[in-house]
Amino acid sequence: MAKADMLGESLWDAYSNKVTTLMNNPQHQGEISEAEAESRGNKLIVADFGAESCGDAVRLYWEIDPTNDKIVNSKFKSFGCGTAIASSDIMTELCIGKTVDEAVKITNIDVEFALRDDPDTPAVPPQKMHCSVMAYDVIKKAAGLYKGVDAESFEEEIIVCECARVSLSTLREVIRLNDLTTIEQITDYTKAGGFCKSCIKPGGHEEREWYLVDILRDTRKEMDEEKMKAAADAGATGDFANMTLVQQIKAVDAVIDESVRQFLIMDGGDMEVIDIKKGDEYIDIYIRYLGACNGCASSATGTLYAIESTLKEKLSKNIRVLPI
Repeated sequence: MAKADMLGESLWDAYSNKVTTLMNNPQHQGEISEAEAESRGNKLIVADFGAESCGDAVRLYWEIDPTNDKIVNSKFKSFGCGTAIASSDIMTELCIGKTVDEAVKITNIDVEFALRDDPDTPAVPPQKMHCSVMAYDVIKKAAGLYKGVDAESFEEEIIVCECARVSLSTLREVIRLNDLTTIEQITDYTKAGGFCKSCIKPGGHEEREWYLVDILRDTRKEMDEEKMKAAADAGATGDFANMTLVQQIKAVDAVIDESVRQFLIMDGGDMEVIDIKKGDEYIDIYIRYLGACNGCASSATGTLYAIESTLKEKLSKNIRVLPI
């Protein structure tokens, strides 16, 4: 029976030709015996890893030259779906010729990319991305066995999205630096949540310790609390002029969020702080109007006066607001 008859043309179109070829004709499937490795003066490592989320398992064989830690030969056995077989085959190929330290740097993204027919088209549908993650995990297991350490010792950070190998610290930093507010924005910036989607929220194909919805919520909460503290500190001490630029921007944003922004949004507009410059007499705050506020007649009169008056009251009487 043809593939298209079993699963439908649209599903098979989501796989690269390289994947469908290696599903049926893997190039590195098999095993290496200890006797074979020893006859060549090499050390054999056999690592097993199973993915509970999909019932797949892979056994990886490394024949390593102990004089330079180079993987001179590698084979695999895979018990699972065709995508797991194709991913394991490419993973095995990528290991050959590398040292153990080099091989452990191979990620699931490298495996998936090597399975593509062209650089811009994913090799597998998003729900199958976890199969290349399994390949990455068994490499860590093999390296740990060879070096006599725990496999997790190779993981220096908490990985939230296994598919794209995005860490917790990276996600928090990207949210803060780019003022992200939605999961879609996080995916655009980092690729996290763009594949199997299990890391977005509970209920995916496997349970996770960290979810994007929680990280976004908690990081935004921390950002809001920092803004409010900065505004409160500035109002209490009257020391806005001596704050750092970052502290000043946070203080201004906090006041705008608390007292101004909701009214702008009600009229279909918004604003953002572009820059703050301290002169001899004034502290100039440069803003940009967004949406309906941009080009509105009152943006240069009543609205501007309201924004400036609020900032003067809350932060410093020397503030001057300048739209650009």
